[in-house]
Amino acid sequence: MEDAYKKGVKPLIETYETESFFDEAFVDDSCQARDGYLPTLEFFADLSPGQMQASLRSLERAFLKQGVTFTVYSDGQGTERIFPFDPFPRIIPHDEWNVIDEGLRQRMKALNMFLADIYAEGRILKEGIVPEYLVKTSKHYRSEFAGVKMPHDTYIHICGSDLIRDHTGQYCVLEDNGRCPSGVSYMLENRSAMKRTFPDLFRQMNVEKVGTYPKELLNTLRSVSPRQQDDPVCVLLTPGQYNSAYFEHTFLAQQMGIEIVEGRDLVVENERVYMHTTQGLVQVDVIYRRVDDDFLDPHFFRADSTLGVADLMRAYRAGNVTLVNAIGTGVADDKATYAYVPDMIKFYLGEEPILPNIQTFLGSKEDDLKYILENLDDLVIKAVDEAGGYGMLIGPAASKEERDEFRAKVKENPRGYIAQPVISLSRHPTFCDGKLEGRHVDLRPFVLTGKKTVVTPGGLTRVALRKGSLVVNSSQGGGSKDTWVLKKSKNS
Repeated sequence: MEDAYKKGVKPLIETYETESFFDEAFVDDSCQARDGYLPTLEFFADLSPGQMQASLRSLERAFLKQGVTFTVYSDGQGTERIFPFDPFPRIIPHDEWNVIDEGLRQRMKALNMFLADIYAEGRILKEGIVPEYLVKTSKHYRSEFAGVKMPHDTYIHICGSDLIRDHTGQYCVLEDNGRCPSGVSYMLENRSAMKRTFPDLFRQMNVEKVGTYPKELLNTLRSVSPRQQDDPVCVLLTPGQYNSAYFEHTFLAQQMGIEIVEGRDLVVENERVYMHTTQGLVQVDVIYRRVDDDFLDPHFFRADSTLGVADLMRAYRAGNVTLVNAIGTGVADDKATYAYVPDMIKFYLGEEPILPNIQTFLGSKEDDLKYILENLDDLVIKAVDEAGGYGMLIGPAASKEERDEFRAKVKENPRGYIAQPVISLSRHPTFCDGKLEGRHVDLRPFVLTGKKTVVTPGGLTRVALRKGSLVVNSSQGGGSKDTWVLKKSKNS
């Protein structure tokens, strides 16, 4: 890293250790900076401790002012906290991003074709590419909606697939989030805060924009309206202020200029959905729902739900309102279904996957189950229908009691669990007590699909702030970084 030393970066990174993980910023133990990272290293190296502290205080004030929070339920108190943020941005070169972009488009196309298929002809099931029992036993499979036609054959309109990089630097898909993916508001607020706090660095780096996301999201919602009109009525349905992602719900509704509503604000008459307003009832065309299937309609799903709208499913099945994302998309979120996405891509598109999966063992397969039970110490075990870092066991880091507990769970309900090898997530320079240290990261890019598909150039980089931790979820002690996709060089 002789070039970096010459430019005064040494004091910033002299204690930095790349260890045996793929490092996003440095090539090897010599700390040779990767493409795009040297200007950022130089910038932070030039800041005095006082300037750095002032910048960090500015960032914290920005997040406090905007109310960028999330709720932690695992502490038993439902504590609301400021979302932890690290100012050292993740940088992705233009050519590298192109591969991610193409891979996500390919994956979303295949997943939407899969959902349209299983709720219609079921070709992929009849031909044995995906086991029928796996789909039909999924907690999120909704057989009642077979044959319901979706605008543009789109079920997953908004997706946030989680990507990681293995020890070689290969981008892989860890899981798909196609029900109610969260985090996009943090991506947007991270960008806003970085532009205000480090404007000179941001201008120098020539970064792709992410701020058009709300406009593209609104365009996506409008494009799937069942009524042919210039200005369809779109609303965001929230469970309410006590939901962990309520900040995001209000943020996105405000940015799009649409109403945020709760179930009590809507009513169904003559198989159409209406919103109560001061001028009377207004028909609603598209509902961006941040409420799970089970709570959407007390007359159809859970009778005890106070979050949904009575008879909403009657309007939905009649084709008079579009739900984003569609009912039943959770089948594609099932971690057992995930294992078959590469097969879906080959079956529907006749292509090889651009972004590979992680090797996955299914508890529902006899040989895989035997392997899981015999190698619990070395595997990550996941419940197929959990999210947010819950329902998971990292074998090497678990106690004997924890492993024994999960072994019993897997034996009792093999269909409910998968296992994957422990992946050495890539690491990224992160400011920890005033110095740079490596912390594990993942990436959640956001894809919108309606009449067209849009991949936002960037995403939410989540970082495991606890040293050595592989869990990046905010509810489990993680934080985030701004993600800078560099524009194509004029000389390239």
